[in-house]
Amino acid sequence: MFRNLEAYLLSLEKRGELKRIRVPVSSELEITEIADRMVKAGGPALLFERVVGKDFPVAIGLFGTRERTALALGVEDLDQLAAKVEALLALKPGKGGLSALLSLLPKLPLLKGFFPRWVRRAPVQEVVLKGEAVDLSRLPILKCWPLDGGPFLTLPLVITKDPETGELNVGMYRMQVLDGKSTAMHWQLHKVGRRHLEKARKQGKKLEVAVALGGDPILTYAATAPLPPLPGVSEFHLAGFLRGAPVELARGLTVDLPVPAEAEFVLEGYIDPEEPLVEEGPFGDHTGFYTPVDLYPRFHVTAITHRRGAIYPATIVGMPPMEDAYLIEASERLFLPPLRLVLPEVVDYHMPPEGVAHNWVNVALRKEYPGQAYKVAYGMLGLGQMMFAKVIVAVDGDVPVKPGFRTLQEALKHALPGRDTLLLRGPMDVLDHSSRGFAFGGKLVLDGTRKLPEEGGEVPFTPRAHAELPPLEVEDQRQWPGIWGVALRKERPGQAFSLAERLLNTPQSAGIRLLLLADHDTLLTPEELLWAVLNNIDPERDARVMQGVEGPVLVLDGTRKFPEEGFTRTWPERIRMDPRIQALVDSRWEEYGL
Repeated sequence: MFRNLEAYLLSLEKRGELKRIRVPVSSELEITEIADRMVKAGGPALLFERVVGKDFPVAIGLFGTRERTALALGVEDLDQLAAKVEALLALKPGKGGLSALLSLLPKLPLLKGFFPRWVRRAPVQEVVLKGEAVDLSRLPILKCWPLDGGPFLTLPLVITKDPETGELNVGMYRMQVLDGKSTAMHWQLHKVGRRHLEKARKQGKKLEVAVALGGDPILTYAATAPLPPLPGVSEFHLAGFLRGAPVELARGLTVDLPVPAEAEFVLEGYIDPEEPLVEEGPFGDHTGFYTPVDLYPRFHVTAITHRRGAIYPATIVGMPPMEDAYLIEASERLFLPPLRLVLPEVVDYHMPPEGVAHNWVNVALRKEYPGQAYKVAYGMLGLGQMMFAKVIVAVDGDVPVKPGFRTLQEALKHALPGRDTLLLRGPMDVLDHSSRGFAFGGKLVLDGTRKLPEEGGEVPFTPRAHAELPPLEVEDQRQWPGIWGVALRKERPGQAFSLAERLLNTPQSAGIRLLLLADHDTLLTPEELLWAVLNNIDPERDARVMQGVEGPVLVLDGTRKFPEEGFTRTWPERIRMDPRIQALVDSRWEEYGL
């Protein structure tokens, strides 16, 4: 464990995993461009010591590789998180009595640190700013992407208390700076913070809020984890369990809430549920697209406390790979054992980065009876945030679930489109821009397990890729065994499926079971193609089974949708950096010392 952010940064520096940038750099776009390049190259975390016009340095890329995320969470490898939880779940008290109690004693060290510890003095309260001294503009809060509505806090630990039960929640919700003393609070439809606010509204009260920045990176991770609603258990308990030492908490100075004593900053304040909502956005989101302007509550900052020499922690999100992919993988490992308690046939699962969490889930299972893959898919869709999954690909237990593209290719060997694909409906993440309606859309299950006789048995199939592809009017096309990717310049409704029909009538559709159609600006690498298509489909609307020369082919139309195609919402812009900023960073690269 690391006591605080500074301890973690010092450890990274000793390992050669931290680079200090000592020249002045702007928090508007420039830091994003540098950090984006570094995370995509698997480079070190960055500490920007001099941010133009700001009073504090910026640390970014804290979770920028799988190895660095494991270090942050106190394990040698992320797979050890599953072992840690498995040991805890192995508590078996037996039938009761003294012998049962004694059987628990060897397990008690596993709970070391589970319960937070209160302290009277907190480093995060060394400097206290209230009233007119509150000024968010002093903090190096990043404007990440050119079309963003303003600067956003991207790594905040938002602490609230249920007005009815007193249960605490620590969540991570982006916060757009509106002025020196307030931000928008991005509490989406399904978030716990939003439920707390609605309860405060019913009671006619303001909701107190504390926002912590920094501290032990385990606590930052815990705020992102999909913790199930367990009475008396908050993200502070999860962090304490993972770090093996209690999270130290202090009382807020202007709010009746606990705050992490070892954080770098705390913003204290409130949200008045009777106030009009404010416009928030656009924001270049983890999907790789901008989420549009929408209405969210205003958070009023009544106090800022911080350590002397505080460091502002940040992250950026956008087109993968980004560091949030490693936080997602940490949650995968952590929640695999609980998933197996509900679905014991599950061997492993993975959410590939191309699916930006909810768009794509691979699951491997020990199959014993017909239809079991669908049973597992239904079960997963009923578990917490897994309800947002858009595409679930099931494979047999001996098939690795990553890398995702290879797993998909393996699944297609055993999945006959139409017979072994299933369309469903359900809740969607509110950030999904392509679904049929806000937070509601279609889902696809692809059963890539070996088929039993009752399921129709295996259908002979040899995946192929052809060197010569048909000279049709497309921007680019490429094949891998079993998969055909095509980029087209879409100009009219229905164009994608019309093109698909022509493509599948050519000899080059032999050995193909999946045709992926994307917009003209999509690079045909497996990663970018799947990212684009999965973002841009509602499976119920955009998945069709069409006939190829050797059998049925699953076609996914991942192009931009027109109103004539039944899509009436705003289609967002893809995130791209301003070329002028890219040129600036190119020209300064040696100056940065990178």
